[in-house]
Amino acid sequence: MRGLFSTVVVLLVALMIVTTEAGKNKREKGKGAKGAATECAEWRYGSCVPNNGDCGAGVREGTCNDQMRKLKCKVPCNWKKEFGADCKYKFGSWGECDTATGSKNRSGTLKKALYDAECQPTIKVSKPCPTKTKTKAKGKKGRGKEN
Repeated sequence: MRGLFSTVVVLLVALMIVTTEAGKNKREKGKGAKGAATECAEWRYGSCVPNNGDCGAGVREGTCNDQMRKLKCKVPCNWKKEFGADCKYKFGSWGECDTATGSKNRSGTLKKALYDAECQPTIKVSKPCPTKTKTKAKGKKGRGKEN
């Protein structure tokens, strides 16, 4: 009985060794394709191009020497095309409504440029003024008995 138990233990240890070696070989094969691509130090990435329409999931292409790489990316659906989705700005509050132009303005300073995007250091954006001034609606009197 002891001989059978020790044989089973030896077989289990051998099986564990074989499976760990097989796992190492698979990881090394995966690194082979990516390892050559990571040797390049200065990758240049283009802008994110949506798969459908103007926003949503898309692809960003990167190049380094003769190598190309594609990364998955997302273009937010509320981005402003004038300054791009890869330029992140910190905006101040909206200014007063200019009656001459009928618009409000605010400025933003560059907070972050993703993927080495070329961004303007400061930008100015505008939006139309509201057409009606909002006033509180007068509440209706109670619907009690009317005399």
